[in-house]
Amino acid sequence: MTDFQATRAMFDLPEGVIYLDGNSLGPLPRAAADRVASCIRKEWGEMLITGWNRAGWMEMPRRIGDRIGRLVGAEPGSVVLGDTLSIKVFQALAAACEMRPGRRVILSDRGNFPSDLYMAEGLCRMLGDRELRTVAPEEVEGAIDETVAAVMVTEVDYRTGRRHDMAAITAKAHAAGALAIWDLAHSAGALPVRLAEEGADFAVGCTYKYLNSGPGGPAFIYVAPRHGEQAVPALSGWLGHEAPFAFDLSYRPGRGVERMRVGTPPVLQMAALDAALDVWDGVAMEDLRARSLALTDLFIAEVEARCPDLVLATPREHARRGSQVSFRHPEGYPIMQALIARGVIGDFRAPDILRFGFTPLYIGKAEVIRAAEVLSEVMAGRLWDREEYRRRAAVT
Repeated sequence: MTDFQATRAMFDLPEGVIYLDGNSLGPLPRAAADRVASCIRKEWGEMLITGWNRAGWMEMPRRIGDRIGRLVGAEPGSVVLGDTLSIKVFQALAAACEMRPGRRVILSDRGNFPSDLYMAEGLCRMLGDRELRTVAPEEVEGAIDETVAAVMVTEVDYRTGRRHDMAAITAKAHAAGALAIWDLAHSAGALPVRLAEEGADFAVGCTYKYLNSGPGGPAFIYVAPRHGEQAVPALSGWLGHEAPFAFDLSYRPGRGVERMRVGTPPVLQMAALDAALDVWDGVAMEDLRARSLALTDLFIAEVEARCPDLVLATPREHARRGSQVSFRHPEGYPIMQALIARGVIGDFRAPDILRFGFTPLYIGKAEVIRAAEVLSEVMAGRLWDREEYRRRAAVT
């Protein structure tokens, strides 16, 4: 059994704060600061450029990729770190389109994260003969046909926490001759993911949410080994070359997922991520999922009993839910600001979503109940109805 008291002690959280926003930015793992400081002083400071060899900086994207691969059900050697999530989305989309040259449609859903759709729109403009087609989330499976080159969806909806059925959609895509690309931004570290078992072709994800790598942490990409030598990266960067230090003027793709490397890896950010992943060494994903569902069930019940004006936006069914709970209210933004001012940190997503993330690594039953109590106080007393809570900040 996973010891969640032990994992809680591995995070540095401010006193008096109930942090329900780890689905947007994970908190600081206690070991990360020392690990980064050591990387700065002992590796960069003392080794200088020799750190690429002596400290293993060049191998970090692949080594840490395997650590993440364990959490998302990937085969060894099929995940690599680097760049941003948007870049990795673009790489996966471009490779999938090239692998299905006779097909013109990229299929996604209207609940997908906008950046994923922007990447698809940009690729379609570049190629000139592709179309991004979006449907309602519940209509994705039925919209897959022989015109579709790739199905690109985020497994857990960033607004509502609604979860797609990876196995069913991937199987339908394959039956129609299409490829399946999964964005795991709200899945990796939040619930069990079975990329290999469920047949995903490509997957991407960020590390600064449930994996706690810190702001701006690098993204990852998964390429199914069966596609490793067929997937051609549109962004053919130096470190994705078969032999970067041969300095060839013409590009030759690296082996397997290594070809999806682009630029110089962010060593300091990866040092923080490496330390953050130590938290997961004693965690069973099935235990994490069971605790997540219990906490989200409890929060839904407490809030609905106390706050009748809030409307649940998250599916009640366990199979259709990620590790967040969202409620709707026309005054969602000031309500969330009033909560944050009282030490309960969630976030707001337009137009009317109050979003709460549940990370069992450091959140327990008592905090869930207290968060519902504070939300009830804010709602019952209309404590949100103040001018300072209505002023929109740059980040909501």
